[in-house]
Amino acid sequence: MPTYPASAPAAPAPAPARAAARLGDFTTDRRVVMLMALAIPVGLASVAAAWALLRLISLCTNLAYHGQFSFADMPITAGQLGWGSVFIPVAGCLVIGLMARYGSEKIRGHGIPEAMEAILIGKSRIQPKVAILKPVSSAVSIGTGGPFGAEGPIIMTGGAIGSLLAQTIHLDDAERKTLLVAGAAAGMTAIFATPLAAVLLAVELLLFEWKPRSFLPVAMAALVAAATRAFALDAGPVFAYSGALPFTPWNLVACAAVGVLAGLGSGVLTTLVYAAEDLFEKLPLHWMWWPAIGGLAIGIGGLIDPAALGVGYDNIRHLLAGGLAFQAVLLLLVVKVAIWSIALGSGTSGGVLAPLLIFGGALGALATPWLPQTDPGFWALLGMAAMMGGTMRAPLTATLFAVELTGDGAALLPVLAASVFAYGVTVLLLKRSILTEKIARRGHHISREYQVDPFDLLRASAIMTRAVDTLPDTATVAQAVAHFTTLQPVHTSYPVVDRQGVVVGEVTRADSLAWALDAEDGARTLAQALAGREPMIGYPDELASRIADRMALSGVGRVPIVDRESGRLVGIVGRKDLFRSRARRLRDESERTAYFRRAS
Repeated sequence: MPTYPASAPAAPAPAPARAAARLGDFTTDRRVVMLMALAIPVGLASVAAAWALLRLISLCTNLAYHGQFSFADMPITAGQLGWGSVFIPVAGCLVIGLMARYGSEKIRGHGIPEAMEAILIGKSRIQPKVAILKPVSSAVSIGTGGPFGAEGPIIMTGGAIGSLLAQTIHLDDAERKTLLVAGAAAGMTAIFATPLAAVLLAVELLLFEWKPRSFLPVAMAALVAAATRAFALDAGPVFAYSGALPFTPWNLVACAAVGVLAGLGSGVLTTLVYAAEDLFEKLPLHWMWWPAIGGLAIGIGGLIDPAALGVGYDNIRHLLAGGLAFQAVLLLLVVKVAIWSIALGSGTSGGVLAPLLIFGGALGALATPWLPQTDPGFWALLGMAAMMGGTMRAPLTATLFAVELTGDGAALLPVLAASVFAYGVTVLLLKRSILTEKIARRGHHISREYQVDPFDLLRASAIMTRAVDTLPDTATVAQAVAHFTTLQPVHTSYPVVDRQGVVVGEVTRADSLAWALDAEDGARTLAQALAGREPMIGYPDELASRIADRMALSGVGRVPIVDRESGRLVGIVGRKDLFRSRARRLRDESERTAYFRRAS
C-alpha cells in the first residue's frame, strides 16, 4: 500500500507567544517551598548531632587516655602512658570492626563516599542504625587516637537525619536526595562554622546537579545551622587567623607553586590509602580484624609523635601561628600520613578533611623558607586549602572553606590560586579522587563533570525530519496489515493523517500484528480503528528533551510533530534524529578548527 507525504509547509510556523512563555530558566515548582521548610528541622537536628559527636569524642578520649568519665575537651597524652598506649587504638579499632560486622558495614570509611553512594545508587535512603552507629564508631575511633576528623562522620550522620525524615514523607528520589544533602551541609556547618563552603561542598560533591530545587533547601539547612550553632558550640571562626599577601605576578607564581606541590601531595596520599587497602585485601583474615591492625599502626605512630593522634585541631592552630619548628612539622607530616593511610585503608571509621588540612599546612610550612616572606602561617594556610581542593577535587569549596574557617577574607585570591592549581594537577594526573576511587572499587562509575543537556537547548523543529511518510485515515485495517507484512516498510510506525494533514493517530507494527489475528477488523478504516486513542504528538517549538522523555517513558520510537494552531503534521522526531543531533555535538567538540590563520 502506498504511503502519502504529509502536506506540510516548508518551515514550521513561528512559535506562539504563549508557548514560549511556558518555558523558563528553571523547572523548579512550588514544592521547593515545602522542602525548604523541611530543611529547617534537618538543620537543627544536624547541629544537635554535631554537638553530640564532639562530646562523644571527648568522652572516649578521657576514658581511654585519662581514665575519667568526663566530656571536657582534654588532649591525648599517649606519650605519658608508655608502651601501654599502643593498645588503646587497637582496642578502639577492634570495637569498630565488631560494630561494622554485626551492626552495619556502612560505618566503615570516611563518610563522604558512603553518602555519595547512597545518593547515586541507594535512592538516598540511609538506614536508621547507620545514623546511630556512624557517629558512635567515629567517636570511638577518634577518641582512642585515630588520626581522623569529625567532618566526614557528621556529613554522613547529618545526611542520615535528612534521609530518615524524607523517608517518612511521600517524596521522590530527587527530593530525598535534597534533604539528605541538606543534612550533610548542616552537619559540616555545625562542626566548622562554614555555611558557604558547606553549600559549595554539596554542589561540587553530593548533589550531582545545579538546580534551585536542591540548592535552596540545602542553603536553608546550612543557614539554620550557622544561625543556631553558637548556642551549642563556640561562635566565630574555628581557626581565627589574619594574614595577607599582595597579589602580584611573582606572588601568583608562588601561590601556584604551593598549589602544584599540594596537588602532587594529593596524588601521593590517594595512592598510599588505596595501596594500604590493597594490602589489607590480601590478608587471610576477615575484614572485621583489619581495623585492629590499623590501630596497631596508630599506636606505634603515637609513640613516635603523640601530636599525630586524634583530630589534631591544635596542630592546625600551631601551623597557622607558625609556632612549630621545621623538624617538628616534618615529623608530624611523616607520622600522620603513615598512620592515617594505614588506618583508613584498614576500613576504620573517621573523616579526611581535618587530616588534609594538617598535611597541606605542613607542606606549606615546610616550603615557607623558599617562598616570599609574609605573615607567619600564611603559606601553611594556602597549603591547607590547596590540599583539600586537590584531594577532594573541590577547589571552590576549599577556597571558601579556608576563608570562612579563618575569617581571613584578605587571603581569598591567593587561596583560590593555590586551590585551582592543585585541582588542575590532580585532574591531569589521577583518574579518580580519594572519594570516587572507593566507589569505583565497588563497581560504580561517577562522572564529576556537569553540563546542560544538549536536548534542553534544541527545539524539535531543529532536529525533526520534515519529509514524513504517512498513512491516510481512509485506508483500511487490512491495507495497513498488508503494508507492514508484505511491503517491507521502512519504519516501525507511521502517522495517520486526514485529508487536511491533521494527525489522528499512529499505526505501529505491533498494531498490524494484533489486527492480523482478527479477520473481522479488516474492513474498518484506520480512523475507526484508532478512534478513542490519544495520539502522542509534539510541537515544533517544544524542547527536544521533552520529546525524548516522552519517547523513553512510552517506549515509542517516533513522535509526530504538529503545528500548534492547525494540528497539521509538519515533521517527525525519531530516535535517529536524537542520535544525529548528539553525534553532531560530539563532532563539534572533537574537531579542532582554526578560523584565523597566518597568510602563507
